[in-house]
Amino acid sequence: MDEERFAISAEKYLERHQLLAYLEDAVAQLLDHKDENPKVNTNKFFSEYFTSVKEGNHTLFREYSYIAATAHNRACFVRTFWKCFRHIGKKGDLLNIREYHSLVSLLCGDFPVDILHKTATIILLDDAMECLISFSDFLYTFQLQFYYEEFIEKCREIFKSIEQSQNSPRGAVVIPSSNQSSPPLQNGAAGNDGKDNKSKENGVQHADGIDAMQFFRALVPLCASFEKSCPSVDILRDLLWNEERVTFYGFLMTLAKSESLNENIGQLPASRLILDTPDGELTLPPIRPVSAARSRPSSAARPRSANQDGRPTLTSGSRVTKTKKKTFKARTRMESSSSEDDDDDDDDSDTN
Repeated sequence: MDEERFAISAEKYLERHQLLAYLEDAVAQLLDHKDENPKVNTNKFFSEYFTSVKEGNHTLFREYSYIAATAHNRACFVRTFWKCFRHIGKKGDLLNIREYHSLVSLLCGDFPVDILHKTATIILLDDAMECLISFSDFLYTFQLQFYYEEFIEKCREIFKSIEQSQNSPRGAVVIPSSNQSSPPLQNGAAGNDGKDNKSKENGVQHADGIDAMQFFRALVPLCASFEKSCPSVDILRDLLWNEERVTFYGFLMTLAKSESLNENIGQLPASRLILDTPDGELTLPPIRPVSAARSRPSSAARPRSANQDGRPTLTSGSRVTKTKKKTFKARTRMESSSSEDDDDDDDDSDTN
Protein backbone atom coordinates (compact mmCIF):
# COMPACT_ATOMS: atom_id res chain seq x y z
CA MET A 1 0.00 0.00 0.00
CA ASP A 2 1.13 3.53 -0.67
CA GLU A 3 2.03 5.08 2.69
CA GLU A 4 1.26 8.53 1.29
CA ARG A 5 -2.45 7.78 1.43
CA PHE A 6 -2.31 7.46 5.21
CA ALA A 7 0.23 10.23 5.83
CA ILE A 8 -2.10 13.03 4.67
CA SER A 9 -5.82 13.67 4.79
CA ALA A 10 -8.16 12.60 2.02
CA GLU A 11 -8.70 16.21 0.97
CA LYS A 12 -4.96 16.85 0.70
CA TYR A 13 -4.47 13.63 -1.28
CA LEU A 14 -7.16 14.61 -3.78
CA GLU A 15 -5.68 18.09 -4.08
CA ARG A 16 -2.10 16.89 -4.51
CA HIS A 17 -2.98 14.51 -7.34
CA GLN A 18 -5.61 16.85 -8.81
CA LEU A 19 -8.24 14.13 -8.85
CA LEU A 20 -11.13 16.54 -8.44
CA ALA A 21 -10.42 17.98 -11.88
CA TYR A 22 -11.00 14.56 -13.45
CA LEU A 23 -14.13 13.89 -11.41
CA GLU A 24 -15.64 17.23 -12.41
CA ASP A 25 -14.78 16.72 -16.07
CA ALA A 26 -16.13 13.14 -16.04
CA VAL A 27 -19.46 14.31 -14.63
CA ALA A 28 -19.66 17.18 -17.12
CA GLN A 29 -18.94 14.83 -20.04
CA LEU A 30 -21.52 12.35 -18.75
CA LEU A 31 -24.23 15.01 -18.61
CA ASP A 32 -23.39 16.15 -22.14
CA HIS A 33 -23.54 12.59 -23.45
CA LYS A 34 -26.85 11.95 -21.70
CA ASP A 35 -28.38 14.85 -23.60
CA GLU A 36 -27.58 13.01 -26.84
CA ASN A 37 -28.02 9.46 -25.56
CA PRO A 38 -30.25 9.17 -22.47
CA LYS A 39 -29.61 5.41 -22.28
CA VAL A 40 -25.86 5.77 -21.68
CA ASN A 41 -24.49 3.32 -19.09
CA THR A 42 -23.08 5.45 -16.28
CA ASN A 43 -20.79 2.79 -14.82
CA LYS A 44 -19.36 1.91 -18.22
CA PHE A 45 -18.93 5.58 -19.05
CA PHE A 46 -16.86 6.31 -15.93
CA SER A 47 -14.86 3.12 -16.42
CA GLU A 48 -13.92 4.07 -19.98
CA TYR A 49 -13.20 7.67 -18.99
CA PHE A 50 -10.70 6.82 -16.25
CA THR A 51 -9.17 4.03 -18.33
CA SER A 52 -8.51 6.65 -20.98
CA VAL A 53 -6.94 8.94 -18.35
CA LYS A 54 -4.70 6.13 -17.14
CA GLU A 55 -3.58 5.19 -20.65
CA GLY A 56 -2.82 8.83 -21.44
CA ASN A 57 -4.88 9.30 -24.62
CA HIS A 58 -7.55 11.45 -22.96
CA THR A 59 -6.07 14.80 -24.05
CA LEU A 60 -6.48 14.19 -27.78
CA PHE A 61 -8.67 16.89 -29.39
CA ARG A 62 -9.47 18.46 -26.02
CA GLU A 63 -9.48 22.19 -25.29
CA TYR A 64 -6.38 23.87 -23.87
CA SER A 65 -7.98 24.63 -20.49
CA TYR A 66 -8.42 20.89 -19.91
CA ILE A 67 -4.97 19.93 -21.22
CA ALA A 68 -3.22 22.45 -18.96
CA ALA A 69 -5.38 21.70 -15.91
CA THR A 70 -3.13 18.96 -14.45
CA ALA A 71 0.50 17.89 -14.67
CA HIS A 72 -0.59 14.45 -15.90
CA ASN A 73 -2.57 16.01 -18.74
CA ARG A 74 0.39 18.13 -19.83
CA ALA A 75 2.79 15.21 -19.87
CA CYS A 76 0.30 13.02 -21.75
CA PHE A 77 -0.28 15.72 -24.34
CA VAL A 78 3.46 15.93 -25.06
CA ARG A 79 3.57 12.16 -25.43
CA THR A 80 0.57 12.26 -27.78
CA PHE A 81 2.34 14.88 -29.88
CA TRP A 82 5.42 12.64 -30.07
CA LYS A 83 3.35 9.61 -31.10
CA CYS A 84 1.52 11.52 -33.81
CA PHE A 85 4.50 13.26 -35.41
CA ARG A 86 7.57 11.16 -34.57
CA HIS A 87 8.02 10.39 -38.26
CA ILE A 88 9.25 13.98 -38.65
CA GLY A 89 12.23 13.18 -36.47
CA LYS A 90 12.90 9.92 -38.29
CA LYS A 91 13.04 11.74 -41.61
CA GLY A 92 15.34 14.40 -40.18
CA ASP A 93 13.05 17.25 -41.19
CA LEU A 94 13.67 20.68 -39.67
CA LEU A 95 10.67 22.94 -39.02
CA ASN A 96 10.25 26.49 -37.80
CA ILE A 97 8.16 27.38 -34.80
CA ARG A 98 5.12 28.37 -36.90
CA GLU A 99 5.04 24.90 -38.44
CA TYR A 100 5.38 23.25 -35.04
CA HIS A 101 2.47 25.32 -33.78
CA SER A 102 0.39 24.15 -36.76
CA LEU A 103 1.10 20.55 -35.76
CA VAL A 104 0.20 21.21 -32.13
CA SER A 105 -3.01 22.92 -33.25
CA LEU A 106 -4.10 19.74 -35.02
CA LEU A 107 -4.29 18.09 -31.58
CA CYS A 108 -5.57 21.13 -29.66
CA GLY A 109 -7.21 23.83 -31.73
CA ASP A 110 -6.84 26.65 -29.18
CA PHE A 111 -3.30 25.89 -28.00
CA PRO A 112 -1.59 29.28 -27.37
CA VAL A 113 1.32 30.14 -29.63
CA ASP A 114 3.03 31.97 -26.76
CA ILE A 115 4.22 28.66 -25.29
CA LEU A 116 5.82 27.77 -28.62
CA HIS A 117 7.54 31.18 -28.72
CA LYS A 118 9.05 30.55 -25.29
CA THR A 119 10.19 27.11 -26.43
CA ALA A 120 11.99 28.64 -29.40
CA THR A 121 13.62 31.25 -27.16
CA ILE A 122 15.15 28.54 -24.95
CA ILE A 123 16.64 26.78 -27.97
CA LEU A 124 17.70 29.78 -30.05
CA LEU A 125 18.10 32.47 -27.35
CA ASP A 126 15.75 34.51 -29.49
CA ASP A 127 12.10 34.44 -30.47
CA ALA A 128 12.97 33.60 -34.07
CA MET A 129 9.89 32.46 -35.94
CA GLU A 130 11.68 31.35 -39.12
CA CYS A 131 14.72 29.54 -37.69
CA LEU A 132 14.65 25.78 -38.21
CA ILE A 133 14.62 23.43 -35.21
CA SER A 134 15.10 19.68 -35.10
CA PHE A 135 12.26 17.52 -33.83
CA SER A 136 14.24 16.16 -30.88
CA ASP A 137 15.33 19.59 -29.66
CA PHE A 138 11.81 20.92 -29.96
CA LEU A 139 10.18 17.93 -28.27
CA TYR A 140 12.20 17.90 -25.05
CA THR A 141 12.31 21.69 -24.77
CA PHE A 142 8.56 21.88 -25.38
CA GLN A 143 8.07 19.30 -22.63
CA LEU A 144 10.12 21.41 -20.21
CA GLN A 145 8.34 24.68 -21.08
CA PHE A 146 4.82 23.25 -20.98
CA TYR A 147 5.18 20.90 -18.00
CA TYR A 148 7.12 23.33 -15.77
CA GLU A 149 5.72 26.61 -17.10
CA GLU A 150 4.93 28.15 -13.71
CA PHE A 151 8.22 26.98 -12.19
CA ILE A 152 10.20 28.52 -15.06
CA GLU A 153 8.55 31.90 -14.49
CA LYS A 154 9.50 31.77 -10.80
CA CYS A 155 13.07 30.84 -11.74
CA ARG A 156 13.18 33.81 -14.09
CA GLU A 157 12.17 36.16 -11.27
CA ILE A 158 14.79 34.70 -8.91
CA PHE A 159 17.50 34.84 -11.56
CA LYS A 160 16.78 38.48 -12.40
CA SER A 161 16.77 39.39 -8.72
CA ILE A 162 20.21 37.82 -8.17
CA GLU A 163 21.55 39.36 -11.36
CA GLN A 164 20.37 42.83 -10.41
CA SER A 165 21.88 42.51 -6.94
CA GLN A 166 25.29 41.46 -8.25
CA ASN A 167 25.27 44.24 -10.87
CA SER A 168 24.22 46.91 -8.38
CA PRO A 169 26.76 49.73 -7.88
CA ARG A 170 26.57 49.05 -4.14
CA GLY A 171 28.00 45.60 -4.73
CA ALA A 172 31.55 46.86 -5.22
CA VAL A 173 33.39 49.41 -3.07
CA VAL A 174 36.80 50.42 -4.43
CA ILE A 175 39.35 52.49 -2.45
CA PRO A 176 41.67 54.40 -4.80
CA SER A 177 45.42 54.05 -4.21
CA SER A 178 48.43 55.92 -5.49
CA ASN A 179 48.92 53.33 -8.23
CA GLN A 180 45.27 53.31 -9.33
CA SER A 181 43.75 56.55 -10.45
CA SER A 182 40.32 55.13 -11.18
CA PRO A 183 38.46 51.97 -10.12
CA PRO A 184 38.22 49.11 -12.64
CA LEU A 185 34.88 48.45 -14.29
CA GLN A 186 32.94 45.60 -12.80
CA ASN A 187 31.61 43.03 -15.23
CA GLY A 188 28.10 44.14 -16.12
CA ALA A 189 28.26 47.27 -13.96
CA ALA A 190 28.96 49.58 -16.87
CA GLY A 191 27.63 49.91 -20.37
CA ASN A 192 23.99 49.38 -19.38
CA ASP A 193 22.63 51.35 -22.30
CA GLY A 194 19.25 50.91 -23.95
CA LYS A 195 20.37 47.79 -25.78
CA ASP A 196 21.47 46.03 -22.58
CA ASN A 197 18.27 47.03 -20.83
CA LYS A 198 16.22 45.61 -23.69
CA SER A 199 18.11 42.31 -23.58
CA LYS A 200 17.55 42.09 -19.82
CA GLU A 201 13.84 42.70 -20.29
CA ASN A 202 13.80 39.76 -22.68
CA GLY A 203 15.56 37.61 -20.10
CA VAL A 204 18.87 37.37 -21.99
CA GLN A 205 21.79 38.31 -19.78
CA HIS A 206 25.54 38.64 -20.29
CA ALA A 207 27.59 35.53 -20.93
CA ASP A 208 29.04 35.35 -17.39
CA GLY A 209 25.64 34.70 -15.79
CA ILE A 210 25.32 34.47 -12.01
CA ASP A 211 26.83 32.35 -9.27
CA ALA A 212 25.46 28.82 -9.68
CA MET A 213 25.48 27.98 -5.95
CA GLN A 214 23.69 31.19 -5.06
CA PHE A 215 21.05 30.37 -7.65
CA PHE A 216 20.71 26.80 -6.35
CA ARG A 217 20.32 27.95 -2.73
CA ALA A 218 17.54 30.29 -3.85
CA LEU A 219 15.72 27.48 -5.67
CA VAL A 220 15.70 25.03 -2.74
CA PRO A 221 13.02 26.84 -0.69
CA LEU A 222 11.02 27.43 -3.88
CA CYS A 223 10.89 23.69 -4.60
CA ALA A 224 9.87 22.97 -1.01
CA SER A 225 6.87 25.31 -1.06
CA PHE A 226 5.89 25.39 -4.74
CA GLU A 227 2.39 24.04 -5.36
CA LYS A 228 2.86 23.40 -9.08
CA SER A 229 5.18 20.90 -10.76
CA CYS A 230 8.89 21.49 -10.23
CA PRO A 231 12.08 19.41 -10.62
CA SER A 232 13.42 17.64 -7.56
CA VAL A 233 16.20 19.26 -5.54
CA ASP A 234 18.47 16.32 -6.38
CA ILE A 235 18.15 17.03 -10.11
CA LEU A 236 18.89 20.71 -9.62
CA ARG A 237 21.87 19.87 -7.42
CA ASP A 238 23.33 17.55 -10.05
CA LEU A 239 23.01 20.26 -12.70
CA LEU A 240 24.34 23.21 -10.68
CA TRP A 241 26.68 21.71 -8.09
CA ASN A 242 29.76 21.51 -10.29
CA GLU A 243 29.12 24.75 -12.17
CA GLU A 244 30.72 28.01 -11.17
CA ARG A 245 28.38 30.34 -13.03
CA VAL A 246 25.20 29.81 -14.99
CA THR A 247 23.07 31.77 -17.46
CA PHE A 248 19.30 31.54 -17.37
CA TYR A 249 18.77 29.97 -20.79
CA GLY A 250 21.82 27.78 -20.31
CA PHE A 251 20.14 26.49 -17.15
CA LEU A 252 16.87 25.82 -18.99
CA MET A 253 18.57 24.08 -21.91
CA THR A 254 20.46 21.83 -19.48
CA LEU A 255 17.17 20.98 -17.80
CA ALA A 256 15.56 20.17 -21.15
CA LYS A 257 18.38 17.74 -21.99
CA SER A 258 18.45 16.13 -18.54
CA GLU A 259 17.67 12.41 -18.71
CA SER A 260 16.87 12.41 -14.99
CA LEU A 261 14.26 15.11 -15.50
CA ASN A 262 12.75 13.23 -18.43
CA GLU A 263 12.52 10.05 -16.34
CA ASN A 264 10.90 12.03 -13.54
CA ILE A 265 8.13 13.20 -15.89
CA GLY A 266 7.87 9.65 -17.19
CA GLN A 267 6.19 9.99 -20.59
CA LEU A 268 8.90 10.32 -23.26
CA PRO A 269 11.65 7.77 -23.92
CA ALA A 270 15.31 8.67 -23.50
CA SER A 271 16.66 11.00 -26.18
CA ARG A 272 18.94 8.28 -27.57
CA LEU A 273 15.88 6.06 -28.08
CA ILE A 274 13.48 8.69 -29.37
CA LEU A 275 13.84 7.50 -32.98
CA ASP A 276 14.52 3.81 -32.30
CA THR A 277 11.39 3.18 -30.26
CA PRO A 278 8.98 1.06 -32.34
CA ASP A 279 5.82 2.80 -33.42
CA GLY A 280 2.92 2.13 -31.12
CA GLU A 281 -0.67 2.52 -32.10
CA LEU A 282 -2.26 5.74 -30.95
CA THR A 283 -5.78 4.76 -29.97
CA LEU A 284 -8.52 7.32 -29.82
CA PRO A 285 -10.11 7.77 -26.40
CA PRO A 286 -13.17 5.50 -26.07
CA ILE A 287 -15.18 8.50 -24.94
CA ARG A 288 -14.93 11.35 -27.38
CA PRO A 289 -15.56 14.66 -25.59
CA VAL A 290 -18.73 16.35 -26.68
CA SER A 291 -16.91 19.68 -26.79
CA ALA A 292 -14.43 18.22 -29.28
CA ALA A 293 -17.17 16.63 -31.36
CA ARG A 294 -19.10 19.86 -31.68
CA SER A 295 -16.12 22.09 -32.38
CA ARG A 296 -14.52 22.08 -35.79
CA PRO A 297 -10.86 22.89 -36.36
CA SER A 298 -10.04 26.11 -38.10
CA SER A 299 -9.14 26.14 -41.76
CA ALA A 300 -5.51 26.77 -40.85
CA ALA A 301 -5.39 23.62 -38.77
CA ARG A 302 -7.48 21.47 -41.14
CA PRO A 303 -5.24 20.14 -43.93
CA ARG A 304 -6.66 19.56 -47.41
CA SER A 305 -5.32 16.98 -49.79
CA ALA A 306 -4.77 18.27 -53.30
CA ASN A 307 -3.32 17.24 -56.61
CA GLN A 308 -0.26 18.81 -58.17
CA ASP A 309 -2.41 21.31 -60.02
CA GLY A 310 -3.87 22.51 -56.73
CA ARG A 311 -7.28 20.90 -57.16
CA PRO A 312 -8.59 19.04 -54.13
CA THR A 313 -8.55 15.27 -54.46
CA LEU A 314 -11.70 13.20 -54.49
CA THR A 315 -13.03 12.60 -51.01
CA SER A 316 -14.25 9.25 -49.78
CA GLY A 317 -17.82 10.52 -49.91
CA SER A 318 -17.45 11.40 -53.60
CA ARG A 319 -16.03 7.97 -54.35
CA VAL A 320 -18.99 6.34 -52.63
CA THR A 321 -21.38 8.53 -54.62
CA LYS A 322 -19.75 7.55 -57.93
CA THR A 323 -19.85 3.88 -56.96
CA LYS A 324 -23.56 4.17 -56.22
CA LYS A 325 -24.15 5.82 -59.61
CA LYS A 326 -22.31 3.01 -61.43
CA THR A 327 -24.30 0.39 -59.51
CA PHE A 328 -27.55 2.17 -60.34
CA LYS A 329 -26.69 2.31 -64.07
CA ALA A 330 -25.79 -1.39 -64.16
CA ARG A 331 -29.00 -2.29 -62.36
CA THR A 332 -31.01 -0.17 -64.85
CA ARG A 333 -29.42 -2.00 -67.80
CA MET A 334 -30.27 -5.38 -66.27
CA GLU A 335 -33.88 -4.37 -65.65
CA SER A 336 -34.27 -3.02 -69.20
CA SER A 337 -32.81 -6.19 -70.73
CA SER A 338 -35.10 -8.37 -68.61
CA SER A 339 -38.14 -6.33 -69.67
CA GLU A 340 -37.20 -6.77 -73.36
CA ASP A 341 -36.98 -10.55 -72.86
CA ASP A 342 -40.43 -10.53 -71.30
CA ASP A 343 -41.82 -8.63 -74.30
CA ASP A 344 -40.33 -11.19 -76.69
CA ASP A 345 -41.92 -14.02 -74.73
CA ASP A 346 -45.30 -12.28 -74.91
CA ASP A 347 -44.99 -11.88 -78.69
CA ASP A 348 -44.17 -15.57 -79.11
CA SER A 349 -47.17 -16.58 -77.05
CA ASP A 350 -49.48 -14.37 -79.13
CA THR A 351 -48.17 -15.88 -82.35
CA ASN A 352 -48.86 -19.38 -81.09
